[in-house]
Amino acid sequence: MKDFLKFTLATITGIIVSSVILFFLSILVLFSMASTTESETIVKKNSIMMLDLQGTLYERNPEDPLSLLFSDDYIVYGLDDILSSIKKAKENENIKGIYIQANYLTCGYSSLEEIRDALQDFKESGKFIVAYADTYTQGLYYLSSVADKVLLNPKGMIEWKGLAASPIFYKDLLDKIGVEMQIFKVGTYKSAVEPFIATEMSPANREQITVYLNSIWEQITKDVAASRNISVDELNTAADRMMLFQPAEESVKCGLADTLIYKNDVRNYLKRMAGIDEDDDLPVLGLEAMTNVKKNVPKDKSGNIVAVYYASGEIIDYETTSPLASGTEPMIVASEVIKDLRKLKEDKNVKAVVLRVNSPGGSAYGSEQIWYAVSELKKEKPVIVSMGDYAASGGYYISCNADTIVAEPTTLTGSIGIFGMFPNVKGLTDKIGLKFDVVKTNQYADFGTLGRPMNDGEKSLMQMYVNQGYDLFLTRCSDGRDISKEDLDKIAQGRVWTGSTAKELGLVDELGGLDKALEIAINKAGIESGYTVMSYPAPKGFFESLMETRPDNYVKARMLSGKIGEYYKPFSVLENFDKCERIQARIPFELNIQ
Repeated sequence: MKDFLKFTLATITGIIVSSVILFFLSILVLFSMASTTESETIVKKNSIMMLDLQGTLYERNPEDPLSLLFSDDYIVYGLDDILSSIKKAKENENIKGIYIQANYLTCGYSSLEEIRDALQDFKESGKFIVAYADTYTQGLYYLSSVADKVLLNPKGMIEWKGLAASPIFYKDLLDKIGVEMQIFKVGTYKSAVEPFIATEMSPANREQITVYLNSIWEQITKDVAASRNISVDELNTAADRMMLFQPAEESVKCGLADTLIYKNDVRNYLKRMAGIDEDDDLPVLGLEAMTNVKKNVPKDKSGNIVAVYYASGEIIDYETTSPLASGTEPMIVASEVIKDLRKLKEDKNVKAVVLRVNSPGGSAYGSEQIWYAVSELKKEKPVIVSMGDYAASGGYYISCNADTIVAEPTTLTGSIGIFGMFPNVKGLTDKIGLKFDVVKTNQYADFGTLGRPMNDGEKSLMQMYVNQGYDLFLTRCSDGRDISKEDLDKIAQGRVWTGSTAKELGLVDELGGLDKALEIAINKAGIESGYTVMSYPAPKGFFESLMETRPDNYVKARMLSGKIGEYYKPFSVLENFDKCERIQARIPFELNIQ
């Protein structure tokens, strides 16, 4: 009887759980059907475009079928949507200006710089930009400083303090649980392994971080100084005062803000800017509405296509080889990318390809496979790389053979070097009472066993393999950039550079964003008139995304990334180490630039 009740209860519980899941899936299906029938946005006269920023920025807004199960405080924006919307706002005569509501935005300074450049271009139309925040984060203040008017809450704050990097180190934690990371690397500046084997930055790593932080800060202060008509020295003086804790009036006095105003009064302020009476309505178009505004472009009958292929995220070999692949992060899956690039190569209508790379690297093997696919594509048509926040290590590997490389001044790139990590968990297994024995036919038959440290012969083999990988990486970059391996090795060694410095060193050809890369691609393809810019790969449909999403990993990733933030990626790698590629060409899992 007890067993009968137990199984009956389990059955009822299963039915309830299944019903709940089906209920939510039904809602998602209805939402998907509704979203596909959204009509074109009609822009009313005297409209304002609003950039309400309070979420995470990716290169493209991914199809996220489970996002409705979470609260609205986790919003994902596509950089492509924002840039396209700003351009449409510039061209549409019914849109009078842009209102930036600056809450917070998780992204790199290169993305902020690209949006800022688009806003600067928007201002050339003679239209206005107004920014408001209760508290400006430093990144969003950099973005908002391009506005004609920077508004601040009378009791608000501006975070203006300079840049810092705070790597997280796990060695003592690993020691406590009895895990030793056995490291094999090439590159004096290859710092991705340091968190697992050290408790502080090496002198080389401290040097490179100091250089690229100063380079980024120099670009930020130069841009803000030009927009706000303040000297760089004055901006640094303000940063040393830690403006976050100064009264709002001080931000106005030193020129960071123009007007103190409560959020409740911003609408009337915008009406005055747009020339609308306070009693009249103010049409406001959010980003979602702007994406449905028709582009003001002539129809192209030539059939010429300029492809923009997005390669964003960690580089992995296959969909299942990353601990983050089933979470919320975009991934560069080498096995898929090489198929896509082959199709672009074979498509006669595609006249040029812009490879948009935003990647800290990843699998060295996957990077080599993509490098080859890019090389084959380059034989048929121009390939231009446009770098985002990161195009470093493996991200640079897949970029180095392009006809032209374009980066933002604040892009982090280079980091030409590789490493391998193998854990030795003998200390842990001894603590919990596990013992191992072995029978083998040959000397290295049990190579890779985690329950013991590597012997000298195994270590020599691993270091030799990593050395060969580094030499191959140098060769690929040397051939692609037409720099001798000897000269390249001096600026390689795993060192990270900003885009502006990389251009001086010959690792990058031009400074600019995606528009600059498209301009170069069109010129190299010899297209004089008539072309269509198309984005690849095609976004996955709602049902395809739903079928590929593992709810357990998805929910876990969303919850943990929300709870522990910047610590999530390194811990997820430790937890899923058996699924990671052992040989990596990547920068640290988190650079933690603040």
